[in-house]
Amino acid sequence: MDALLTALADPARWRLVALLAERPRPVGVLARLAGARQPQTTKHLQTLERAGVVTSQRSGQRRVYALQPGPLRDLAAELGRLAATADDVGGTRETFDRYGSSMHAERLAADRPGWADDRSFRFRRSLTASPEHVWRHLTEPALLARWWAPDDLRVSALVFEARPGGQVTLEYRDIDDADGSDLVVGRAEGVVDVVRPAERLVYRSSPLVPDGGVAFTAHVDISLLPTESGTDLNVRYGITHSTVDSADFVAGIEIGFGQSLDQLAAAVAADLDPTDHADSTNNPRSTQ
Repeated sequence: MDALLTALADPARWRLVALLAERPRPVGVLARLAGARQPQTTKHLQTLERAGVVTSQRSGQRRVYALQPGPLRDLAAELGRLAATADDVGGTRETFDRYGSSMHAERLAADRPGWADDRSFRFRRSLTASPEHVWRHLTEPALLARWWAPDDLRVSALVFEARPGGQVTLEYRDIDDADGSDLVVGRAEGVVDVVRPAERLVYRSSPLVPDGGVAFTAHVDISLLPTESGTDLNVRYGITHSTVDSADFVAGIEIGFGQSLDQLAAAVAADLDPTDHADSTNNPRSTQ
């Protein structure tokens, strides 16, 4: 396949392939139709023949070349397979495109300091676990590290001190960057403000731009409400102190934080012990 792709990559050889797709032709005719010298055309045809895409035979004083359709069909099948794979993960590509559109819009809007200070985002997830079980995933670093990053990223450094005034530090990298050789994708630093176990968690977090400055400050207020089937998680994500350089970060909030919460829901469900499941008959708070 590599040899075929290399052979077809040259526009002059691609032109010869197109001419041979119509019918077998001798070298001299191919050179004339392609507008090239015959020695150059011969070299191109020899490259195509080595790649298996054309074949030749001598007829009197002429060498006539013909197209071998099999390798082209194999290439078409492989390209179709790659396209089908991309279609199968269409959600990932769709997210990529959504983020690109959002970045464009936010970059146009980021024309002054404080440009996004009136922004707030709300998220809600219904989780099939008790508030106590969910709380552990919100506050224990080992569990936080399993979900606190958007899709295709991984947490590479994390500090979360679940007490008022506690430190918050989050760093993440590409999910395939197992050895940390690539650039850090994002880093944020902040502080915990409110801790009411299994009920409410409030913290501030500031994503950092590449030079170490603050992009904006996020005020994240998470409440947990018990339900008959588990817990309703409600999040308010507000922005203050936004800088002009924060546009790309703001563009990713709705998508990225939403993906993180989806991963939280999956992590909570995967770790759920039957005895942790919220039961309205045993959980007096579910009646409040």
